[in-house]
Amino acid sequence: MYGRKRYQLVKDFASGEKGHLKPFNSKLFDETIEECDQNHHLIQSLIRKMEQEGLDVHSNRNADHCGALVHHLSLIRNKRCLMAYVHNRADIDRDLAWRVGLELLDLPPEIQDKLTTLEKEYFKNHSVAIKSYMGKVGIELNVDMVPPKDPCIKIRAVGEIDQGIVISDKTTNFTRHSMHFLKRTDAEPYIARVTSFTCCPSPKTNKLIRPL
Repeated sequence: MYGRKRYQLVKDFASGEKGHLKPFNSKLFDETIEECDQNHHLIQSLIRKMEQEGLDVHSNRNADHCGALVHHLSLIRNKRCLMAYVHNRADIDRDLAWRVGLELLDLPPEIQDKLTTLEKEYFKNHSVAIKSYMGKVGIELNVDMVPPKDPCIKIRAVGEIDQGIVISDKTTNFTRHSMHFLKRTDAEPYIARVTSFTCCPSPKTNKLIRPL
């Protein structure tokens, strides 16, 4: 039945938690494209048949005309669903750059595995555009999504982090459960990673800090 694949594709995306990525459903995506090709070929076949019979394709309203219209509408809806699927994944892709980090390596491996090669390239290009703009205006736009009330923040390490991290020209050791009072700009990159990791839990994502 025409339209079933596109429905399953959109349903697959909608079944995920809001703002979280699922692996790219290549199977349904490709099957929907194949159905688009089928619709296109059938439309062309019906139009040629009407032309061979000497009928006006635009004014005639016989069974072939109605069949071509059905396939045309199916093709349009398939294309809209394909575009919606890609567009919504791109929205999440861009959001990751703002919430987690502007480098692809900043993303947890379990998130990177869910991105296609083209989505990774899109992420890199979007990050380059952001960094270029921030360099021109001289402002770190991705540090605080919400304007802070205080330039400093109290944090607690929820797991061991590599020792000897230099923050504000001082070496800081984030031992597990240790508490620190840091500049928000210094702590924000680590806090952002904690937030993102809760989207895709992993036993290896505890090496970060959490605000108090």
